[in-house]
Amino acid sequence: MTSGEAREARFDERSPEISTRLLRVVTAMVEETRPGRAGRVSLTSHLERDLGLDSLARVELLLRVGSEFGRSLPDAALAEAETPQDLLRFVASAGVEAFSGELVELATASGLTSVPAQAATLVEVLEWHAERNPQRTHVLLYGDGGSEQGSFRAEAISYAELLEQSRRVATSLVTRGLLPRQAVALMLPTGRDYLTSFFGVMLAGGIPVPIYPPARLAQLEDHLRRHARILANAEAAFIITVPQAKGVAALLRAEAPSLTEVLTPAELDSEPIGLLYRAAPADIAFLQYTSGSTGEPKGVVLTHANLLANLRAMGEAVAVTSDDVFVSWLPLYHDMGLIGAWFGSLYFGMRLVLMSPLAFLSRPVRWLRAISHHRGTLSPAPNFAYDLCARKLADADLQGLDLSSWRLALNGAEPVSPLTLQAFAERFAPYGLHPEALTPVYGLAECSVGLAFPPLGRGPRVDRVQRAALVGRKHARSADSGDTDALCVPACGRVLPGHEIRVVDEQNGELPDRYVGRLQFRGPSATAGYYRNPVATQALFRDGWLDSGDFAYTVDGEIYLTGRVKDLIIRGGRNLYPYELEQAVGSIPGVRRGCVAVFASNDPVNATERLVVMAETREEDADRREILRQKINEAAVAAVGMPADEVVLAPPNSVLKTSSGKIRRSASRDAFEHGLIGAGRAPVRLQLLRLAVAALRARLAESVLRVARGAYGAWCWTVFTLLAIPVIGLVIALRAPPIGRRVVHRAARIFLFLAAMPVPRTATAKLPSSPHLLLANHCSYLDALALCASLPPTWAYSFVAKREFVGQPVVHTFLRALGTLFVERFEASKSAEDVGEIVAALGRGQNLVIFPEGTFSREAGLKPFRMGAFVSAVRAHVPVLVGALQGTRAILRDRTWMPRHGQLSLHIGQRLVPSGDDWGAAVRLRDATRQEMLRLCGEHDLER
Repeated sequence: MTSGEAREARFDERSPEISTRLLRVVTAMVEETRPGRAGRVSLTSHLERDLGLDSLARVELLLRVGSEFGRSLPDAALAEAETPQDLLRFVASAGVEAFSGELVELATASGLTSVPAQAATLVEVLEWHAERNPQRTHVLLYGDGGSEQGSFRAEAISYAELLEQSRRVATSLVTRGLLPRQAVALMLPTGRDYLTSFFGVMLAGGIPVPIYPPARLAQLEDHLRRHARILANAEAAFIITVPQAKGVAALLRAEAPSLTEVLTPAELDSEPIGLLYRAAPADIAFLQYTSGSTGEPKGVVLTHANLLANLRAMGEAVAVTSDDVFVSWLPLYHDMGLIGAWFGSLYFGMRLVLMSPLAFLSRPVRWLRAISHHRGTLSPAPNFAYDLCARKLADADLQGLDLSSWRLALNGAEPVSPLTLQAFAERFAPYGLHPEALTPVYGLAECSVGLAFPPLGRGPRVDRVQRAALVGRKHARSADSGDTDALCVPACGRVLPGHEIRVVDEQNGELPDRYVGRLQFRGPSATAGYYRNPVATQALFRDGWLDSGDFAYTVDGEIYLTGRVKDLIIRGGRNLYPYELEQAVGSIPGVRRGCVAVFASNDPVNATERLVVMAETREEDADRREILRQKINEAAVAAVGMPADEVVLAPPNSVLKTSSGKIRRSASRDAFEHGLIGAGRAPVRLQLLRLAVAALRARLAESVLRVARGAYGAWCWTVFTLLAIPVIGLVIALRAPPIGRRVVHRAARIFLFLAAMPVPRTATAKLPSSPHLLLANHCSYLDALALCASLPPTWAYSFVAKREFVGQPVVHTFLRALGTLFVERFEASKSAEDVGEIVAALGRGQNLVIFPEGTFSREAGLKPFRMGAFVSAVRAHVPVLVGALQGTRAILRDRTWMPRHGQLSLHIGQRLVPSGDDWGAAVRLRDATRQEMLRLCGEHDLER
C-alpha cells in the first residue's frame, strides 16, 4: 500500500479526531476574521450567517483546510459548503491533488511553421488549423479538481474536434431558425460546451454574446436585472446555458422579448450539414458588454477584422510562436480570457492550458502548478490574483514548483499595484520566476483587448512622482528619493504596432509628456461603437479618436494610468482618484478587503460634491464602529489630504462589483443616494423560491407550447391529407392543366385558411400579360403550395421542377398533369436540352415559375442561382418577374415534418427585361434579379 493509499484508508469523516482538527482550523479563521464569534463554531454553524465568513474568507478557509488535511477540495466546495459539516464531507471525498499529464505532454510538442496570415475571420483561422493540423491539441481543458482519484484531470481538444462539434451546434441553431447577424447569448461555465457553442454560433452566422451565470446568491436579483437589459439591447434570439440555469434564463426572457428559446448544449447536437453563409471581415464577430454595464448597456461591437488586427499586433509585441504554452483560468466571458487567452492561442497555434475561474479561486496554487507542470510561457491575470498568491499560499503548497519557463506574467484588467509586483517577484524568485517576466499591460474592450505592452525582457517600470504636483496641477513630476509622500505609478507599456495614442486636455489639445489628461487611441483594433446605443457611441469619439475613459500621462512613449475619468472626484478644486483611498481603507482591520467604494455624491444643500467612503464591515458594536470611522478618516487624510465628508459602514454585499471583480462606483453611489444601503435584499431562500417558481412557470409554459405545436402540426397534416388525396386523384384523372391548376389553387387556399395561414391573392395588375418567367426564392416544401394559393389560375403558370421527381411516380404524374416542365440540375448535356424546352414553352405563350436556387435547405439566406432560367429568358426574349416568399422557411423548414404556425406572404417586384441575347446578358439579368429578390425577401446573400 502506498502512503497515499494509507492516508485514504485512515480518513474517516466520523472520526472525532478529524472533526476536532477541522473545527480547530475554522475556529482560528473566525478568531482572525470576526473576533467574538469563535465560541459559536460547531459542525452545524452556518459559515456566513453564524460565523461571518464571506466569500473571500471562504476562499482562505478552503486553502487552510486543504493544507491541514493534505487534500484538494473540489471546486464545488467553494459555492456549496455552508457548514463545517459540509466541508468535512468534501474533504472526505477529495483526494491528494496531482496534475494529470497522461493525455498530452505540451512541453515536447513540435511547433508549427506558419500561422493563418491570410485568414480574414476567426472561422477561417479555425478551419486553417483543422485542415493542416487536425489532430494537434488546441486546448488542454482541466475539469473539476479533487476527484476521488486525486487528479486534477484534463481532456485534450484538437482543432478538428472543435470544428466538428461546432458545426453540429451551428446546424442545430440554423435548424431552429437562427438567422445571420442574430445574437445568441452564452451563459455557460468554462468548458468544452462553451468553446463549441461559441464557434457554433459564429459558424451559423450568429453573433455570440458572452454573459455570466449568477454566482453570488446574495446578489442574484441584481445579476438577473443587469442581464435582462443586456439581452434586450443585444436582441438575443436564443440563450445557450446549463440545465440548472434554465430558471434564471426564464426570468431573463420575461424582460427580453426577442428571446425565442432557452437551449442547453445537449439540445444542440445535429448531424452537420453544409452551411453556405460565410462571415465577412467587417461582420460582427461577437459583442463584448463592458464591465459594469448599467442603465443603458454598452455592447462593444468587435468585427473579425478588429480581432485579427489586435491578435496580430499583440503577437508581434510579445514575439509569440507556436512553441509558446498559454496557461489561463480567466473567464471566457471576459475579453482578457476570451480574446487574449483563447483566440490568441488559436491564431498562433499555441497550446492553451485552460481551467475555470472557480478552479483557481478554490485552490490558487493550481494556476502556478499548471505553469510549472506544462512549462507555461505566457499567462495573464488581474492584480488581485498575483496578490493572493503572494500573500496566501503556504510554503508546503509550493514544493517542487518551477516557474522558470514563465516568460510573460501579464498583469492587466484592473489597476496594477507596485507593491503586488514586488511581493510576487520576491515570493516566487526561489521557484525560478524571472523578475523581468512580470509585465503590466493595458487594454480595453473598445480596442478589442490589448492596446499597450512594455518592451520584452525589461520587467516592471515604476515612476515615483510628487503627490502634490500630480493631484493639484496634473503634473507627474519626478519625486526625490527621500520623498516619503511620493506616489508610485507603474508603466503599462507602449502602444501596439499599427495603433496610436495621445493624451489630451479638456479642450482636446494634445499634452506633452508628464501631464495628466484623457487617454485617446485609434487603430485597426478599435471598435466602431456600441451596439444599438448611438448616444454612447457618439460620446466615445472625439475628432476621429476614441476616448479610453482613463486619465494617464506618458513618458518616452509609455503609458502611466492615474485613474478612470468617470471616477474622478473634484473636491475643493482638487482632482481625487478613488483607487488609492480604497486601497488604504481596505487595509484597515475590520473593513472587508476589496469591498470599499469611494465616490462623489451631490450635496443637495450646498450644491457641491461630497467625498463619500463606503466600506463593508461586519462590525456591529456601536463603539467599535465609531473607532472604525475615525480610522477611515485618518486613512483619507493620509491618502488624499482631506477627510471624507461621509463614511458609510455598510453590511456585506453592499459595494457592487462587475463580473471581473471591479468596483462599480457609480452603481454603488446610486444605491447610496437612493437609500438602499443597509436596506437589505430579499433573503437568499426567498430569492431561490422566486427562482424555482419562475423555472416551474417556464417549464409549464414550454410544455404547453410543445403540446400546442404538436397539436397544430397534427391538425395541418390531417387537413392536408384529407384535401390532397382527392385533389391528386382528380388532377391525374382530368389531365387538363388549366382545370387542374384551378382545383389546386382552390384546395391550397382552403388548406391555408384552415391552418390559420391565409395568403392574399396577388394583385393581377402586377402580373404582365405577355409570356414571362416568374422567379421566386426557394425556402421550404411549402413554397409551391403558397404560390399556387397566391397566383391567379387565369395566368396559367406552369412550374419548372427538378427531374429527380421522375423517381416518384405519383408525384411525377400529378405534376405532369398540371403542365410542369422537368429539368436536369446536374448533367450538363441534359441541362442544355432542358433550356431549349423552357424556351419553346415560353414561345408557345406559357408563363413559367422557376426557383433559380434549384433547391432549399434549413439555412436561411438566398443561395447561388443556377443559370438555366436566365439563359432561357434571354434566348426567348421574355421578361423576368421577380417574386419573393416570406415565412415558409419558419413554418416548415427542411428536414422537419411538423409545421409551425406563421405568416405567409408573396411580394411581387420589378419586371426585368433582358439587355441582349448572349451569355453576358444572362449574367446581367441574373445579377439584377438577385438584387431585387434580396430586397423583397429580406434574407441575406449566401453567395458573398
